[in-house]
Amino acid sequence: MAESKEDVAKKYFNCTASERAAFEAGIKMGTIYHQFVGTPLSLENVEYLERAIEESVKVQPFVKRVKVHIDRTRIKKKQGFYKYLTLRGEMLNIELEVQYEDKVAVCRLEYVEDMNYPLMYVKEIRSE
Repeated sequence: MAESKEDVAKKYFNCTASERAAFEAGIKMGTIYHQFVGTPLSLENVEYLERAIEESVKVQPFVKRVKVHIDRTRIKKKQGFYKYLTLRGEMLNIELEVQYEDKVAVCRLEYVEDMNYPLMYVKEIRSE
């Protein structure tokens, strides 16, 4: 996890600490989605993929906590002849906390049945 370093990019941002925390969280969520959707997976490697996603996000600036869960029931239902498939957005359930200064943005990525869509959203912003 990052940030005891000075934020040298701060001068480019014309926003509050809460807005910056939300912005940083959005960048991380977009990175996860677009980097990992399409990755081959099976029941044998799903846990490794969850940890790999978490570890790749933790090295980014301002990340306080990340938890990735891939829905194994969707893997069991959709495995093909070769017993693997590729990661899809609706399989992901992620909670991410990003801290910027004294503000923490708690963000989620989860499949919302009503929308038939893997939704990324800000769950809350709090002070630490």
